[in-house]
Amino acid sequence: MEQVSKYIKSNFDNYIEELKDYLRIPSISSLPQNKNDMQTCAKFVANQLKNAGMNKTEVIQTEGHPLVYGEWLGAPGKPTVLIYGHYDVQPVDPLDLWHSQPFDPVIKDKKIWARGASDDKGQTLIHMKAVEAYFKTVGSLPVNVKFIIEGEEEVGSPNLGIFLKNNKEKLKCDSIMVSDTSLQEPGIPTITYGLRGLAYMELELIGPDRDLHSGAFGGAIGNPINELAKIIAKLQDKNGKITIPGFYDDVKKATKKERENFKSLNFSDKKLAKEFKVKELQGEKGFTTIERLWIRPTLDCNGIVGGYTGEGAKTVLPSKASAKISMRLVPDQTPKKIAKLFTKYVQSLAPKSMKMTVKDLHGGYPIVVDLNDRSIDAAARALKAVYGKEVLFAREGGSIPIIVEFVKQLKAPTVLMGFGLETDNIHSPNEHFLLENFEKGLLSSAKFFEEYAK
Repeated sequence: MEQVSKYIKSNFDNYIEELKDYLRIPSISSLPQNKNDMQTCAKFVANQLKNAGMNKTEVIQTEGHPLVYGEWLGAPGKPTVLIYGHYDVQPVDPLDLWHSQPFDPVIKDKKIWARGASDDKGQTLIHMKAVEAYFKTVGSLPVNVKFIIEGEEEVGSPNLGIFLKNNKEKLKCDSIMVSDTSLQEPGIPTITYGLRGLAYMELELIGPDRDLHSGAFGGAIGNPINELAKIIAKLQDKNGKITIPGFYDDVKKATKKERENFKSLNFSDKKLAKEFKVKELQGEKGFTTIERLWIRPTLDCNGIVGGYTGEGAKTVLPSKASAKISMRLVPDQTPKKIAKLFTKYVQSLAPKSMKMTVKDLHGGYPIVVDLNDRSIDAAARALKAVYGKEVLFAREGGSIPIIVEFVKQLKAPTVLMGFGLETDNIHSPNEHFLLENFEKGLLSSAKFFEEYAK
């Protein structure tokens, strides 16, 4: 391991340059105009895996964007780790809020700034380079390794689930390593053991068959924006509780031990409010901020479109308005049931003067992993060795929908060992990744392979 660590540290600048090349590819999975970029990025990842030492790599075409697979099975009798990540990224809007171009990586304030820096290109490259370091020094790995890197995580992984069902033997493993989560705070090694699920919906109201003059017809013809705003306002009450009938029926309560663990984390509401420059935090009454973030479901409007939004004035009564709404779910809620409850409720709120359409865009199940597995123990030992501190075990508010499918299909435990920070601006302008976390991630990944082989 000493040789490997020295190699990683001496080649760190080279890794940063390779990460820059990775980040320059605008691999936005949700936009049709970036389809060719997705192919380019898949080929880049495959080349990285080949250079890292995988003796079998392939770009697998799907109905959507490609999957990238790699394997090295040269450690008979040792466990097999399946490393999962994604090369696709979120759209960059609003572009005018970026300090630098989102696909032109910049090193500033000991961070690398670009879309995908933390979510998830920087974190996927960590494991590729840790593997490479072993082959460049000792010539082999202490464990068997498989990679599956997808290009559709940000749109719900529609094709990876199908691939999993049809390729269980190909992906067979003893544990699954995922680095797409965060440290509890800078310098504190963290293993995530719980993720919220997701139900993502789109709601549209259509009134008149065309935009109308608001002076000539306002007061007689219903305004879809006005009515959509009323519907959204009725989805939560004044205490932050979601009003959809049956929404909380399956919510599993946190154990007393978990709540005590949350208190021991010394989470600061003031610090979080200061970080995002808000006067105070807001959420469901009767719960702490950590409970709201980790063990309570939420509902948020992610975007509204309708009418005239250009400069100056245009007195228009719009023909239609739409909104995208996400609900984060907790055990034992299911995305399909919540989508049905949401649809039924908003339809009951729709005015008779308008047509409503509701789309279920995608969803994912919540998950809580078993902390007693040997792979989790190996990860904790590795992190402690690199960081020199005890490991925190935390849940996270985000979602990785495919994780549940991995556990279901492969019957293997998942290690959620991430190196991002909640302040990395993922999905937002000015996404970045702390270079210290990138380096410690490389060392931790390499150390994990050694510990897991024991």
